[in-house]
Amino acid sequence: MKQYFLCYSLIIIVLCASCITNKDVVYFQDKGSVVTDSLQIKELSKPYRVQVNDILSINVKALDEELVSIFNPVETTGSNSSQQNQSSLYFNGFTVDLHGNIKFPILGEINVLGFTIKEIEEQVKTELLNQYFKETAEIFVTVKLAGLRYTVTGEVGGTGVYTLYQDRVNIIEALANAGDIKTTGDRTDVLIIRQYPDGQNIHHIDLTDISAMKSPYYFIQPNDMILVKPLKRKAIGTGETASQTVRTVASIFSVLVSTYFLTKNL
Repeated sequence: MKQYFLCYSLIIIVLCASCITNKDVVYFQDKGSVVTDSLQIKELSKPYRVQVNDILSINVKALDEELVSIFNPVETTGSNSSQQNQSSLYFNGFTVDLHGNIKFPILGEINVLGFTIKEIEEQVKTELLNQYFKETAEIFVTVKLAGLRYTVTGEVGGTGVYTLYQDRVNIIEALANAGDIKTTGDRTDVLIIRQYPDGQNIHHIDLTDISAMKSPYYFIQPNDMILVKPLKRKAIGTGETASQTVRTVASIFSVLVSTYFLTKNL
């Protein structure tokens, strides 16, 4: 009987240790990196530089709208502007080809690979003034990414491909848009697979540490893939809460006791 008691005790200790605690699910904990009650985060995000397959929305404005109508295939004024979806931007936007160029009316091919949005605005405006308008023409060029598209998979509420029409999106906003990380998801090691001109790199970020807000990967970029791994505790299958774990222990204990008495009576 002593052997069975030791076995039961070991099972209980292992299962209780497998419970998911607050430290596993709470975001932005102070893990020794904060020495004051308030924390000023210095953002490390850099301006995004356009890559191959990005889609740009370019709008040219002037006092005489008829002069610039040819440059604006997507209508961005009026009541329908809020109803523009990703498919319309795909067909009417300017896609960066494999050589890093976009085909712009009148101007032809413009290389935008590796440029920031502000740099592209200045480049398009300069070319328009040199080739089409007079130097005295008052034109205004607006360039935006046609939505920030990213993928989320793993232990989240809703896996899939998402598009947010914002200039900047942090990883918490991106995950919240995908239903947030499940209780069984590993917040301490979230993977971000990011596209670069020479290939893809895998980056790691610990979202349970407040220092994650200072990470260069805190703000996501277009075409990022966010992968949330399951906690190792999930593989044991004991439950997410203490009550679920207790029920699991009770079930195993009941089976072992029943087996003991059945074998004893044989």
